[in-house]
Amino acid sequence: MAHAIRFHKPGGPEVLRLEEVAVGNPGPGQARVRHEAVGLNFADTYFRTGLYPIPLPNGIGVEAAGVVEAVGEGVTGIAPGDRVTYTGFINTLGAYSTERLIPAAPLIKLPAAISCETAAAMTMRGLTSAYLMRRIWPLKSGDTILLHAAAGGVGLIVSQWAKLLGLGVIGTVSTEEKAAVARAHGCDYVILYGREDVARRVREITNGAGAAIVYDSVGKETFASSIDSLKRRGLLVCVGTASGPVPPIDATQLAVKGSVYVTRPALADYIADPAEKSELAAELFAHVAAGRIRIAINQRYTLADAAQAHRDLESRRTTGSSVFVV
Repeated sequence: MAHAIRFHKPGGPEVLRLEEVAVGNPGPGQARVRHEAVGLNFADTYFRTGLYPIPLPNGIGVEAAGVVEAVGEGVTGIAPGDRVTYTGFINTLGAYSTERLIPAAPLIKLPAAISCETAAAMTMRGLTSAYLMRRIWPLKSGDTILLHAAAGGVGLIVSQWAKLLGLGVIGTVSTEEKAAVARAHGCDYVILYGREDVARRVREITNGAGAAIVYDSVGKETFASSIDSLKRRGLLVCVGTASGPVPPIDATQLAVKGSVYVTRPALADYIADPAEKSELAAELFAHVAAGRIRIAINQRYTLADAAQAHRDLESRRTTGSSVFVV
């Protein structure tokens, strides 16, 4: 029998249960995938708590990599034996499992140079980093960006990608240990947000100008300082709400702060077009395969450890990427 993490009511990490599940044959447009590694993402906690409501009981997790065991009628481009990875939202929910049925459309074939473990650690974070670096804003060599949670999974990839583009990178972290990790992955300056005034420090580093873009995955706690860290006509990219939702935006204040912009993008809208998804994935895979971007897998768990993995993630004890090894 296959196994999967499921939950029957919203709540804390303790609601996650490892259960036996039956996996049948794929129907039209589906594939059966045997997982080798599963990604752990902060968004998983939103499903668990009910912030993202779904019918219950249900599975959890939206990212994994493994081997195709069978395909259903009408599936093209993917065949049994192919190594694949995937990420998504509702259409890929249920990734915390040893084996599953999944729509074939989200599956991405893996190049030989990328292991399943690396893929599970980077598909969501890597594609997110890809659109943040290549689609959101016309970044120019010499621009400075501010990156919150710089030692996290997305942060470490964005930092490295930013250096490939010739950008200056200011990162924020919570501890000296995380500061060392951020510096090792490309941050030119690191701010300990619990000890320093972030906006003031950004102004000092940029000689008063501010950052061209702020990438903010923290949300409520950092929104005000993020706005204050922008240069005139800069862009705040709200990419997460780890500390809670961002407050309501007063449009007048955007003018007062320097005619700044704010956006709240979602990965789904940047990989909805198969051609664009393929282009972003190809660029990501090429950087990783060539060693230009290193994927830091700093935590490994078994599926039975799902509750502890969520506790570690929510308490900010993790750095880089985390995976379940199946």
